[in-house]
Amino acid sequence: MQQNIQLSKTELRETKPARDEYLTQPKTPLILVLDHVTNSYNVGSFIRLADAFSIEKIIVCGELTISDKKLKKASRNEAKWVNVEYSDSTSKSLQTLLDKNYTIYSVELCHDSVDYSEVNYPSSTVLVLGNERKGVSEAALTLSHQHIHIPMSGMGNSLNVSTAGAIVLAECAKQLRQKK
Repeated sequence: MQQNIQLSKTELRETKPARDEYLTQPKTPLILVLDHVTNSYNVGSFIRLADAFSIEKIIVCGELTISDKKLKKASRNEAKWVNVEYSDSTSKSLQTLLDKNYTIYSVELCHDSVDYSEVNYPSSTVLVLGNERKGVSEAALTLSHQHIHIPMSGMGNSLNVSTAGAIVLAECAKQLRQKK
């Protein structure tokens, strides 16, 4: 019978680049835009996800009422490895990305949204995730190329924004890595 033994921190580090080399390595051409996400733990979770998938950057949009202490706790100091940008306007940030030829997908259940797993994500992709209660803003939806959703088989209609983001981000990052 094979015994499962956890890898030590040293063994995990062996599979990673040196810390001083990491920041200069190419990233997955993917940007997360957080449209008025206000919960520090959710933003911290997205920072951890951005690090885990080595994505280009996160843009946190809207009025910042985030607690630094809670954010640091949730992100577990991984913010130093992630390009985090702050913006007071989701629309301006998305327009800048459109001008740079990014393809924008809003994660929101809409009449015209499609299953996230049926999308062929191109290089230079943006995923927009919305406020915990209100979802993605109308302005961001208008600027998006496509609306995508996670099919819900149970009685609930939604997931926590960081959980939803993790699901979609994993699929998108996988596809973009396969295209390299």
